[in-house]
Amino acid sequence: MKKIICILIMISCLSSQSKRDPRAVALAGSYTTIANGIFSVGYNPALIGLQQNRPLTIQGFQLDFGIVGNFFSIENIAKYSGDTLSTRDVNRFINTLEQQNGLTFFMDTHMPIPLINISKGNLAFSANNILLQNYKLPIGLLELIFYGNAKKANLDLEFSYEILGMNEFGLSFGIPFRYMSWGITAKYMQGLFFLGVDEDSSSSSLLTDDLGIYGNGRYIIKQGVGGSGFGLDIGVASRPLNGWSFGLSIINLIGSIRWEQGGDESSSSINPLTKSFYPFKWGDDELSSDEYIEYTFTIDTIRVDKMSNDSLFKNETRFLKIPSNAKDFITRMPATFRAGVSKKFDNFLIVSDMVAGFENRYYSRKQWKWSIGTEWTRMPSLPLRIGFGWGGGDMKELGVGFGMKKSVVMFDFGFAFRNGMWLHTMKGLNLSFGFTYVGKEDKVEALNEKGPSPKI
Repeated sequence: MKKIICILIMISCLSSQSKRDPRAVALAGSYTTIANGIFSVGYNPALIGLQQNRPLTIQGFQLDFGIVGNFFSIENIAKYSGDTLSTRDVNRFINTLEQQNGLTFFMDTHMPIPLINISKGNLAFSANNILLQNYKLPIGLLELIFYGNAKKANLDLEFSYEILGMNEFGLSFGIPFRYMSWGITAKYMQGLFFLGVDEDSSSSSLLTDDLGIYGNGRYIIKQGVGGSGFGLDIGVASRPLNGWSFGLSIINLIGSIRWEQGGDESSSSINPLTKSFYPFKWGDDELSSDEYIEYTFTIDTIRVDKMSNDSLFKNETRFLKIPSNAKDFITRMPATFRAGVSKKFDNFLIVSDMVAGFENRYYSRKQWKWSIGTEWTRMPSLPLRIGFGWGGGDMKELGVGFGMKKSVVMFDFGFAFRNGMWLHTMKGLNLSFGFTYVGKEDKVEALNEKGPSPKI
């Protein structure tokens, strides 16, 4: 029975680097020194300064979808399926999730707005729609299910739940010098909607002892409709030297969205993709833009002599009006640091990156991730790619992909096994594909390894 509950919990959550493209997915994120044109945005804007000979590039259509958890996989379902679990299996299950303080899932969708993501020379304009979803079931709930009241006296039942939709508009430019290039991306972030648990106002606990089980909790789930903010990316990249290139960047050095309380619902209808999320529903009820949710529960001494009572567990959900004097709240977009190196051979490109976040939120993790990838270009119209990553939120990642170029149109495809190396062990995936218009390159400029004179 415990195994069935475990699997149902994980499946229910499933039904519930934000900036990527197919080439980056196939190379497991090793992109800090090799991204071209518009694809430099979100990785290292300094690369644009070294590509003044690059032709006009326009993203026609691209879709990137990703989901990753810290436990759910075909292998683990098979391992923990059955009627009962041994103590050894339970301990292994809990220990696996304890480091991240619960059962977590992160889902994101990234879609460049068609035909207005453009780069030419050392300038680029980008416009992207981003959906981020973050879920975490508390470790205390899992301990109660599998250990009962024998493991800990006080169980923490606080959980995380966030859904965020936004449009991100960026202007990027690079300034080339003799040996390197500096770049910057200035971003305007338009918040569409936000719904999430307010951790500062929410609390929950469950006490277990020889007398029974009792506790209470209060969760405040707030929303924002319509918001705005600004962000900044900076980077530096070296010019190629004997095939070697080096680069550093900080993405979202600054970047946050200020959400209005009780905003106008019309602001969320700018992108049709948001209609499947907004307006938000809780059960059979629909949440208005000027409301927030308060959910409370009380557990009153669950034990044998009170099992006949019908009021042992009480819960209440209330839709409350946001006060007129309520302050706006701010969502910080996580910053990431990137360092990369690459080496160009005749028919191969070898790339490697080190990436670290500054907080555990959304796509960011406060730990290092190392990745390495290679691109085979023996057939320029059909490049093949493969990459491997270790660490960060995905732990192990294997990416594969290819490109197909026909005249001025480039199709790219990338797929990654996330938090696992194969189909049966992966705990998530990333799928990315898109079409891009690539104009003809200035061959005279391309032959000049040192590049053109700086344009300032």
